[in-house]
Amino acid sequence: MAEAARTLAMGQDEATGTRATVDAPFGQALRTLGATRPDIVGLTADLGKYTDILPFRDAYPDRFFNVGMAEQNLVAIAAGLAQTGYTPFATTYGVFASRRAYDYVAIAVAHARQNVKIVAGLPGLTTGYGGTHQAIEDLALMRMTPGLVVIDPCDATDIAAATIAAAEYDGPVYMRLLRGKVPVVLDPVTHRFEIGKAHQLRTGADVGIIATGFMTERALDAATALAARGIHAGVLHVPTIKPFDADAVAAFAASVDRVVTAENHVVRGGLASLVAETLFNAGIVRPLARIGLPDRFIECGAVPTLQKRYAITTADIIAAAEGRPMA
Repeated sequence: MAEAARTLAMGQDEATGTRATVDAPFGQALRTLGATRPDIVGLTADLGKYTDILPFRDAYPDRFFNVGMAEQNLVAIAAGLAQTGYTPFATTYGVFASRRAYDYVAIAVAHARQNVKIVAGLPGLTTGYGGTHQAIEDLALMRMTPGLVVIDPCDATDIAAATIAAAEYDGPVYMRLLRGKVPVVLDPVTHRFEIGKAHQLRTGADVGIIATGFMTERALDAATALAARGIHAGVLHVPTIKPFDADAVAAFAASVDRVVTAENHVVRGGLASLVAETLFNAGIVRPLARIGLPDRFIECGAVPTLQKRYAITTADIIAAAEGRPMA
């Protein structure tokens, strides 16, 4: 099935600053994997161009399947391919994977423990097309699914490495996707992605910022700005929501005076909830400020305007770290 002409809902380049970028890091990584892994197949639900899987399709057209606008069928076919020995990477938007196809993800993939990799575009507030396209609760839904690995990478380096890790992992994976020209935040030479492991990117004892997804880039920028104001902020990047690196989070929180969480997701059920659970279980008491989206559907509008309105910008992280009231 031919894909529709591009609209603004179909994924903007994620680059917003001055960092170097990589075009389609997921598709490039999958294409590279495909050269030595004939078991890898690609699928999409009429969103190949907008989930960056086309580099794989172009290299291996006989191993690529566009099932049309049928996300339940997408997941079911992927599960069937996995049952016969293939390693399918199935791409769609996060809202469609986590809402329309959730039962199929839970039963056909996770319950059956099929080796399916679901790659989900437009995470959180990265599109202005409102509640129908903004996957603001997908991490909460997916982390509650037994046996499902959940990944929220922060940049091009993370995406490429997480794609490789997902392919090597024997089991179901749900990975959020930043698409288009994705910033390079983490050093591709030294950074090592490992499922279930957090990474401390910056030290500082005054405040600790625990971030996931593209909010890690903003956390690092906030830490730099805070240092100029005499506030020493540590940054812990948590790319894997499940399994969650509770030990690293507890140790990090214990080393700082107060904690800020930052996520491109509703603050209930995602990273903030996991951090709060971790601190409670470890008996660690720290002031905790949560940067994330409210428990409501977000309206349509320009993405920068919406991100500012709902307080998930670098400035909002700075304000929380300084202890100022958040909007």
